[in-house]
Amino acid sequence: MCWRSSGKWPTSSNPEGSPQAETFVRERALRILSGQVSQVIKGLRQMVTKRRLRGDKARTVLGITNYHYANRERMRYDVYLKNGWPIASGSVEGACKNLIKDRFERSGMRWTPDMAEAMLRLRAVCLSGDLEAYWTHHVQQDQHQPYPKGLWRVVRK
Repeated sequence: MCWRSSGKWPTSSNPEGSPQAETFVRERALRILSGQVSQVIKGLRQMVTKRRLRGDKARTVLGITNYHYANRERMRYDVYLKNGWPIASGSVEGACKNLIKDRFERSGMRWTPDMAEAMLRLRAVCLSGDLEAYWTHHVQQDQHQPYPKGLWRVVRK
């Protein structure tokens, strides 16, 4: 389970899905973003001991701390943000690979960067539920677009 995206912590003082759990996760995430990964790991390990977590609760929190400990050298988000570099989670990167790379590289497909970007934007509009509003706007803009005189003529058969 990825605590950063779920907002859920299996502790008695922070029931899963509660506002307290959301606050707890947000505070730790902000500390990680500010370069305090090791302190967050230490605090989570202490939480298991001090709150006497057992079973699934302990496994979940320790799994999270082990993940962060193993990846702490790659989690220098304070430096990345200071330099203006993008940061993303593995789930976001995996989604990009599955939804974008794999689909855009199917047999026979050829994409220019501009056309790929246009397709991704259209996909985002469609998934957001705004396709009808977008299409109405698109048609209105197309109908009012000024075309230079002399470039268009009627061709009779």
